[in-house]
Amino acid sequence: MKQAASRDAAVVTPWYPTRELPFRGSFVHDMVAATAPGCDSLTVYHGDPWVAAMDPATTKAVEAANAKLMARAAHRVPTAGGAELVHFPVTTPRGQLYGAQARNHERHLRHVLGGKPIDAPVVHAHVGLPSGWAALQNARPDARVFVTEHASFLDKVFQDPEAVELYDQVLERATGFLVVGDPVTEALERQFPHHADKIRRIPNPVSFDAPRPEPVKDLRNWLYLGSVTEHKGVTWLVEAFAQCHAEDPTLRLTLVGEGPLRRPLTERVAELGLSDAVKLPGSIPHDEALGLMRSHDLLVHPSRYETFGMTIVEGVAAGMPLLVTRCGGPEKTLAGIEDAAGELIDVEENAESISDGFRRLRARFLAGGTDLERAQAKLAAAYGYEAVAQAHYRLWFPDSP
Repeated sequence: MKQAASRDAAVVTPWYPTRELPFRGSFVHDMVAATAPGCDSLTVYHGDPWVAAMDPATTKAVEAANAKLMARAAHRVPTAGGAELVHFPVTTPRGQLYGAQARNHERHLRHVLGGKPIDAPVVHAHVGLPSGWAALQNARPDARVFVTEHASFLDKVFQDPEAVELYDQVLERATGFLVVGDPVTEALERQFPHHADKIRRIPNPVSFDAPRPEPVKDLRNWLYLGSVTEHKGVTWLVEAFAQCHAEDPTLRLTLVGEGPLRRPLTERVAELGLSDAVKLPGSIPHDEALGLMRSHDLLVHPSRYETFGMTIVEGVAAGMPLLVTRCGGPEKTLAGIEDAAGELIDVEENAESISDGFRRLRARFLAGGTDLERAQAKLAAAYGYEAVAQAHYRLWFPDSP
């Protein structure tokens, strides 16, 4: 009788939630939570970039010291879905180019492994560089290596000639190459048209299993989740909220995340006299963020550009209407359920597009013009844990029943 093939797997990633940055890599955490239960074992290798200003001599000395330390200090701890996590710092000189970063992650992962290959027949890396390259260089010769690309900054990656060369090799050598949305596909096909037939799409998974305590009745409590940066549109969000709050003082906004605009926005909120109505709590753990989704009424996501927009799917899963921009990913994700899920608005450099969109959505919502149950059912079929996990298993373990 033929023995069943092993269903062991490993994940290599530069992003995973940590105590200091609980939001970063939450989509990788969800992918692990979705897929680990169907594996015999799953180990996550998180190469966490620790960036500092270092000259070449200092960089060499710090990396050597880190290699000795990690050989003793790196250990496995439990993580999502019954998987195990090996977290290790990747000492990174500030300003290091993407190709050099990939080789850096390759070396650090090898140090942690003690020079041995990753002991799994399936290795799945998140983002082509650095982790796709690091995974391919450290996998067993017989391993099947898959890569998922999420990065919205591929244009910057491809400005580095070494990165282009390494990325081309990743696409050539990987068993399968996956993307989470059309903008990523388009960027890769422009740069590597000879690999276009290798690119497949599997989205990030989202849990639809946690019910909301009670349905939304009005859109008074706004929620933003993401980085507090210019390209996320948060400056216009605060100004739009001020306009709407002037019309309805019962409105509240919670703006969750870290970034260079957090302090300026805190000051602007004070200038507007909205300190009692607007909260900026910084980064919080992903579980707490999901809890906020189930206690707020409206998810506002005014990003300038998104490759997928996982937060948007999470918002629908949490039973929240959406006010989001057509910024690349959301209009694809919500195709066919735009009105059921909420309101899509154009990307405009002003506050009025957001405040006008809110007024339209609120009037329509109160008149019964949304259908969140229909939106949830459609998105769960495409992005739910079970759907995404099965898509991965078909690739990872093609010989398994």
